[in-house]
Amino acid sequence: MAFIIDQHTTYRIPQDPPSPVLHAWKMVERDHAQVLGAAPKHIPAADEPADVVIRYAVPEDRCPDRPEAFCFRFVNDGGRTALHIAANDDLGLVYGMLKYSGKHLGVDPFWFWADLPPKRLSRVEIPTDNYDSPEPFVRFRGWFVNDEVCLIGWKDEYPPTREVWQPVFEALLRCGGNMVIPGTDLPKHGVHADVAAEMGLWVTHHHAEPLGAEMFLRAYEGKIASYQENPELFETLWEEAIEKQKDRNIVWVLSFRGQGDQPFWIQDPAFDTPEKRGEMISRVVRKQYDMVRGKVANPYCCVALYGEISELYKAGHISIPDDIIKVWADNGYGKMVSRRNGNENLRIPSLPDPADAGRHGIYYHVTFHDLQASNHLTLFPASADLIRDEVVEAFQARANDYVLVNSGNIRPHVYTLDLIRELWMRGEADVEEHLQAFVSRLFSSGSPEIAEMFRDYARRTIPYGPNEDDRAGDEFYHHPARIIVGHWLQGKSDQSNVRLYWASGDVDFPEQVEWFRRKCAEAIPGWLELKERIERLLPALAKSDHLRLKDHLLLHVELHLSGCEGFEALGKSYAAYQVGDYPLAFVYASQAMWKYRKGRIALQEAEHGKWAHFFRADWLTNIESTVQNMDTLRRWLRVHGDSPDFFAWYKQFLMPETEKYIYLENTHRNPLSDDELARRLADKFGV
Repeated sequence: MAFIIDQHTTYRIPQDPPSPVLHAWKMVERDHAQVLGAAPKHIPAADEPADVVIRYAVPEDRCPDRPEAFCFRFVNDGGRTALHIAANDDLGLVYGMLKYSGKHLGVDPFWFWADLPPKRLSRVEIPTDNYDSPEPFVRFRGWFVNDEVCLIGWKDEYPPTREVWQPVFEALLRCGGNMVIPGTDLPKHGVHADVAAEMGLWVTHHHAEPLGAEMFLRAYEGKIASYQENPELFETLWEEAIEKQKDRNIVWVLSFRGQGDQPFWIQDPAFDTPEKRGEMISRVVRKQYDMVRGKVANPYCCVALYGEISELYKAGHISIPDDIIKVWADNGYGKMVSRRNGNENLRIPSLPDPADAGRHGIYYHVTFHDLQASNHLTLFPASADLIRDEVVEAFQARANDYVLVNSGNIRPHVYTLDLIRELWMRGEADVEEHLQAFVSRLFSSGSPEIAEMFRDYARRTIPYGPNEDDRAGDEFYHHPARIIVGHWLQGKSDQSNVRLYWASGDVDFPEQVEWFRRKCAEAIPGWLELKERIERLLPALAKSDHLRLKDHLLLHVELHLSGCEGFEALGKSYAAYQVGDYPLAFVYASQAMWKYRKGRIALQEAEHGKWAHFFRADWLTNIESTVQNMDTLRRWLRVHGDSPDFFAWYKQFLMPETEKYIYLENTHRNPLSDDELARRLADKFGV
């Protein structure tokens, strides 16, 4: 027998439902209306029959006995079959309702972020088979909505409103997530943490904001941010944070870093040895731990072993109680090793040793911001196999109590976030099967070709180093380029730029510029080929698939291609400048500006419909800043030979020979614009 869901299906939810259940019911209510064309009928009275009953479990249900579990039970109710969605707790009911929405109404976890509305149907038939939710492989599963400038700039209001946060948290819940850091250093009066809690999520904290407390220097302007000197002031902030959150579901972050997310000893140089630093961190973590346990029964606590804290812990300088989850971090590029710090890249393994007791988890980046080569606006640059292999290896090392994923601005990272969803729910994933399923969900046509394009994307990214994770994201084309322009225009070309050693090594500045130019030039054919393949396929796709492929793959390819072409032109400009060919250097600098501008145009084209202004706060990769840097460069170059009248190059290269010696200067004084001069000189020079 089949159970029928149609326009006439009735629902009953618990009376006076708690906030998480009410939020989830609003989602189901909306989904039912979208799929079946009419709002569902809600039966408020418990003594009236309903087709779908959402309720808390009773012993007879034999619902799995663990937190967040739910079950589907088909019950004979007065001669009719009813579907009962039952759970032992609020979050279990939330997951049960969203499972119903996803499995039976066909609502995708990323329907909002991928512009993937469910299909309209007149009725849905489902088999009357009971169902028990499987246990997620990871206990705490969540996103760190970090570097979220697109979410911040999307709407006019700051800090972001419920309108922004609710789709983020809904997608996380639909992915089986139960934990979130809702943003980075947002004003305390923002609604981000409140909305997360209302929707049933456990809230956790940035490692630079232990316990979610206010930053010391914001609270105590002019005071010295030293726990050694002002312990009572720090503890007051921690006390206030604990008091404010003690009645919520919190995974408490215990940590001690300096102000501005940097080591505390930078501001407190008395801690000049690893022993002193480790002792201080151990002492502070123990103090925070005791303070939380003084107000919260059986709290969940964690310590982020990030950056220098990981190194101190590995060296035995930090002591942490075993019931605190130790969170190990990847390097920002998906590899479970210590992150690169400037030019230092020790790549110390970042996983627990077999003898390391206690509970463990991971903090993992599918997007990153580091002013070097990270991906912020674009997809993860290495293969999906790397993600799978690293996360599974972490699980095998017992780091499966906690997974926190840096999710960035959500929309550009749907594919990799979906892969992580499978990993934290099942503990494993077949990358090929997942890709095929993902592409089938997002695109109704052209699936084999599109899947291959997603594979090829990672093959096209620039390998800038010897390791499999040394693959360039969008920031590679912009931060180093602006460093080069600044160094050049400050007259430091005779000096190597230390900030570029992580990529080029310790070589002379001209060699550094040439290293980047060559890397980008070598990548251009691959990006062009992939772009052309996508564009050839687009006309054959349905309108919605066409737009989705542009947003979720072609945009990323265009950002890489425009970055490579822009950087190559910048390198050519510097080479021409070195030999004193200023007009040619001016042309190449103009071409660099035009190529980089294509990236900004691509972002603007992706701001259709509800996505209007989504990329206007591109302040991290900051393509517009790169464009302006190239414009500054070409103006500076034009001064080299075309100044002061800005007519010399026109006369030298463009004016007809017959006019050069007879024109009257007082009638030929309207200099060409930079763009017009550059275009005409480019034609003249054949570049």
